[in-house]
Amino acid sequence: MTFEVWLAFVAASAIMLLIPGPTVLMVVGDALANRTRRAWATVAGVVMADATAMTLSLAGAGALLEASAGAFTLMKTLGGLYLIYLGVKSILGARGGAARGGKVFAGDSAPTMLARFLKAYAVTVLNPKSILFFVAFVPQFISAQASFLAQSGLLLATFTCLSMLNSSLYSLTASLIGGRLTAASAQRKVSYAGGCALLGAGALTLAIRRS
Repeated sequence: MTFEVWLAFVAASAIMLLIPGPTVLMVVGDALANRTRRAWATVAGVVMADATAMTLSLAGAGALLEASAGAFTLMKTLGGLYLIYLGVKSILGARGGAARGGKVFAGDSAPTMLARFLKAYAVTVLNPKSILFFVAFVPQFISAQASFLAQSGLLLATFTCLSMLNSSLYSLTASLIGGRLTAASAQRKVSYAGGCALLGAGALTLAIRRS
């Protein structure tokens, strides 16, 4: 793999990561809901999920999803339903906060780091389009004249680093903006908006058709 090919992979991956999707919506929502807590667990979950999806793609799982309508439908359904569940949970949490007349994001009910990690991992890895994207995308940058394992390792490390940077920047930006929202009513609006965004992302995931 030449340096020019690697740079092309970096540029294409960066553009793909910047496009808002279910993972970005989840990262932003998490940052807004946990403004006083660091986002490393959520970012780690996203990075691990991207690494898993890319590794599975390189190992051939993507070909299975591409060939099997049943496998694709199952994974798509699980991912979509999970996003809808998170959206409903966020909206109900906002309604509960309004009923109590207190803050939506109470410190004693804040999710643990492990819970945030697992949520980020599930949202990211349960998107079948991720694996299918890697199947169609990554092989274009792998040369038949060089070691497949070495090139795969380099591309995997590169993409996971870009994924970590992208998630961190989205989270930081959301935290900086959300830092101005201190009133309980503003927090509820953020929670409502995040819940609706997750519901929309879930619906779009369920509507995905294999291309």
